[in-house]
Parts: sequence; structure tokens; C-alpha cells
Amino acid sequence: MPNIKSAIKRVTTSQKAQDANISQKNDMRSAIKNAKAAIENNADNKQELVSSAVKKIDKAAKNNLIHSNKAGRLKSQVMRSK
Repeated sequence: MPNIKSAIKRVTTSQKAQDANISQKNDMRSAIKNAKAAIENNADNKQELVSSAVKKIDKAAKNNLIHSNKAGRLKSQVMRSK
């Protein structure tokens, strides 16, 4: 545990950021999974789920949670499975 006041603040700040990043990444993964499942089952709302997944992938790439090439690959997988 750090002793310096600014270092203590950095620990809490970085922990909050890490939690937010993990949450956003998990949300993106869930959206991709739901979109692929809806496409396989030919659900009525599959287009909405695909667009939501693409939006979350783009947001994760913009925030540098995933690499831009991975974002393109994931979007391609989701769109291709239509």
C-alpha cells in the first residue's frame, strides 16, 4: 500500500477506471453473444441486436479497450453471420 497521498489517490482512481473498462468490455462481449444467438435462432429483433453489438464494438475500440483490427474482425463476424 502506498504511503504518499497522491499515490493513494492514484490507486483508487486506477481501480475505478479498471472496473469501468472491465464492465464495458463484458457488456460488449454479451452484446456480440446475444446478436449471434439471435441470428442463429432467426429472432425478430436480430437487426437491433446486431446494430447494438456493432455500436459497442466501435465504442470499445475508440476507448482503446480492444485493437482497431480486432474491432473490425468482430464486426465482420457479427455481420457475416446474418
